[in-house]
Amino acid sequence: MKIYSSDGKKLINAEYDDIIEVNDMLDGMKVLSVQSNSPEEYAVFLLEANTKVTCYIFDEVFIIGKGDSFDTLVDAITAWSNDEI
Repeated sequence: MKIYSSDGKKLINAEYDDIIEVNDMLDGMKVLSVQSNSPEEYAVFLLEANTKVTCYIFDEVFIIGKGDSFDTLVDAITAWSNDEI
């Protein structure tokens, strides 16, 4: 398990080839799932403290999108799959 932090725009102290994995921690939230639609771009789904789900979309170490407060992981993945985030 790795622990990552971001400044809202990119991962801090991370290498370009670092890939976040399930059960890692990012900004104090546990990673529930990681989905990819291209070699460089991937979505990370995180469990908030209030049991909602947040999604960060990454291009390498840069955060290019964010969606938060989904009720379930399925809702968050569906929104990302439909380009709603």
